[in-house]
Amino acid sequence: MTRIAGRTAFITGGGSGVALGQAKVFAQAGCKVAIADIRQDHLDEALAWFDGRGHEVMAVKLNITDRAAYARAADAVEAQLGPVELLFNTAGVSIFGPLQNATYDDWDWQLDVNLRGVINGIQTFVPRMIERGKGGHIVNTASMSAFVALKGTGIYCTSKMAIRGLSECLALDLADHGIGVSLLCPGAVNTNIHEAVLTRPAHLQDTGYYGADPVVMAHLKQVIAVGMEPEVLARYVLEGVEANQFYILPYPEFRGTLEEVHQQVLAALAKPEDDPDYGKRVAHGVPGGERREKVNGA
Repeated sequence: MTRIAGRTAFITGGGSGVALGQAKVFAQAGCKVAIADIRQDHLDEALAWFDGRGHEVMAVKLNITDRAAYARAADAVEAQLGPVELLFNTAGVSIFGPLQNATYDDWDWQLDVNLRGVINGIQTFVPRMIERGKGGHIVNTASMSAFVALKGTGIYCTSKMAIRGLSECLALDLADHGIGVSLLCPGAVNTNIHEAVLTRPAHLQDTGYYGADPVVMAHLKQVIAVGMEPEVLARYVLEGVEANQFYILPYPEFRGTLEEVHQQVLAALAKPEDDPDYGKRVAHGVPGGERREKVNGA
């Protein structure tokens, strides 16, 4: 079991949505919480919610793609709240459309935030966790798009599938250090991610898709409004972290699709009896697909 109470949690995107749900639930579980967000209005709104509730919470304005700023934020949080032992790489953005319409800016914006932002969090905090030798836990938020490709989600899907691979390897690499890793893959969540285009940097505005079109944004909000509430999702995350659970997938509506995807993979995978060189490779110790260690016991 991973001890939660009394530890410091650093949550990116913590001013709203999925991440704010995590901040609320983990604060209620006894964590000291640093909420990092690029939008000051979201930080202000989050702090207003926490005001008077007796939780130890700190707000940090942070662009997670800025590595130097990330290091400064980490120093400031640890000086005030103590060593960060729970890292939530939650912040993310999205914009949708056919890959053939994408610009380099469309690619760079989503990959900078969704993937490099996660990398920056890991690079900032993991060496500190290892040096202190007191363990910890990392939650990387991907999406069910880490498993399921949908038309028009190509860039987003690329970033989330990359987070899945990163997280699976990270869990294996950190097991000997007592640092757990969880991969959270939400489906629909009732958040304001439809406003992500408002945080798109000025130097990455060339797009083949859409901008801050109120009609498009209203439609996107309508689609996700029926999704799980952020605090409900965060309670699944709390349970997963406490149990040192790698996959956190609280969306049974995807079971049939995932079964179909994995059946297609297994159907395409060669069988040992169909490959005359299989035995030779195994005898010579050629690496195969075996995972020598289980990921967080999964």
